[in-house]
Amino acid sequence: MYWTLELAAKLEDAPWPATKEELIDFAIRSGAPLEVIENLQELEDEGEIYESIEDIWPDYPSKDDFFFNEDEY
Repeated sequence: MYWTLELAAKLEDAPWPATKEELIDFAIRSGAPLEVIENLQELEDEGEIYESIEDIWPDYPSKDDFFFNEDEY
């Protein structure tokens, strides 16, 4: 399983919190790349509820990780 920013971004609009099955369903319905669906299928399923993309990919960058000053624009 591997994540990139491009792949993880496909889940930003997912209906959080969600189960593994709900995320896979969302990915299929939204036309996400096959890699996203494969990554979600590889998650260990213990009936867990995922609150956000950070629960799936802990290294997902937040807005604070970028050096963009929104006040300037």
